[in-house]
Amino acid sequence: MLITGLYAGILALLFIALCVNVIRKRLAFKIGIGDGGNHELSKAIRIHANFAEHVPFAIVLIALCDYAQYNPYLIHAMGLTLLMGRVLHSYGLSKTSVRSSGRTFGVLMTYAVIIIAALLLIIQGAQAYI
Repeated sequence: MLITGLYAGILALLFIALCVNVIRKRLAFKIGIGDGGNHELSKAIRIHANFAEHVPFAIVLIALCDYAQYNPYLIHAMGLTLLMGRVLHSYGLSKTSVRSSGRTFGVLMTYAVIIIAALLLIIQGAQAYI
């Protein structure tokens, strides 16, 4: 699981950067709880929350594939795709609240990793009983 650790570490730093962004906006707008109706703070909160909602689950699935000793290139591909997807999503949503290519591709990349890892694990689990 050394490969997953690399991506988990990088994504953890991105998570902290998103946390700091929310804190910075809270201080700037003097809003301690919620978003106070401030659209800019609301976007920062959603970017952070979306990351927190999707990344841990994806990392667990990648780690399980890593633990199952799938091809290291596949693990790197999933880790890089997740990382790029989350950067694209964060950037795209920070620029506009409506649909954007960054946001769309970011979500698609994240879901692709989750789906691929899930299918690999389902197949592996099913093969154990065949």
